[in-house]
Amino acid sequence: MTQKVVLATGNPGKVKEMSDVLADFGFEVIAQTDLGIESPEETGLTFVENALLKARYAAKLSGLPAIADDSGLVVAALNGEPGLYSARYAGTNGDDQANRQKLLRALADVPTEQRQAKFVSCIVLLQHETDPSPIIAEGECFGQIEFVEKGSNGFGYDSLFFSPEKNCTFAELEPTEKKKISHRAKALAVLKMKLQK
Repeated sequence: MTQKVVLATGNPGKVKEMSDVLADFGFEVIAQTDLGIESPEETGLTFVENALLKARYAAKLSGLPAIADDSGLVVAALNGEPGLYSARYAGTNGDDQANRQKLLRALADVPTEQRQAKFVSCIVLLQHETDPSPIIAEGECFGQIEFVEKGSNGFGYDSLFFSPEKNCTFAELEPTEKKKISHRAKALAVLKMKLQK
């Protein structure tokens, strides 16, 4: 039996990446944008807080259980930037190209060995708006930031994120390969494990 859930994101890349996997868990995923729900202001100070905020908002307006993901790129040499502001790093929400250019400028004088970074994903599942016991699943993926963009797959910072495990950027991976090793894949695997309990 499938359970309807609202996916609390307006990001088409995330909807595509997550709905396939969530369908395997028995969820019928409805993107919040299909219900006319806008994203709330993200006022949390951590990925967990923002994911909870988004899930609560979507659950409240839809009356459905909600799943939200808050994720971002954390660069050590930049004190964790872009971090929570990954999607709006350059000022406009979702302008991937401008965000990547700003990141490259910020790291222009940083040598290879100091360009470590990680992608972080925090996924939250709420049964209803006031669910006191949300399921929280986190995943991380470690790599470093390239000097130039490479690859045309993916979205966000994928063309700059070099994966030592795969010896290429996330944007050079086939989507099926990325789904196996990404931060979101790891968080989804944790979510699956917690749901099976």
